[in-house]
Amino acid sequence: MQLLYTLRVVKMKKYLLVYRGAIQPDNGKKHMSDWMEWAKGMGDAMLDPGLPIGSSKTVSKDNVVETESSNPICGMTVIQAADLEVALKLSAACPHIAIGGTIEVAEAMDMPMA
Repeated sequence: MQLLYTLRVVKMKKYLLVYRGAIQPDNGKKHMSDWMEWAKGMGDAMLDPGLPIGSSKTVSKDNVVETESSNPICGMTVIQAADLEVALKLSAACPHIAIGGTIEVAEAMDMPMA
């Protein structure tokens, strides 16, 4: 009996994870260790671990003002996943959630930028 297999290639999509809120826990080193373990465990899904973000300003056509938000941006990461559901599951395991933060997950548009 002959078996035929179909190979399906899934083009991975890029997702921006925007970390919001959360106050650094008392044991910041433990949190960073947990985050680094999560990031390494992402394997090929982790494209750019990103960076933490401090205070910000908002630029408009009229002026520049201090950014005021009850849920400020505090970091970002870029991952790849087959679809949004997978990206959400990967994000849900991030230690940022455990310390009370939230993660905004947005699919990057596939278009040339340069």
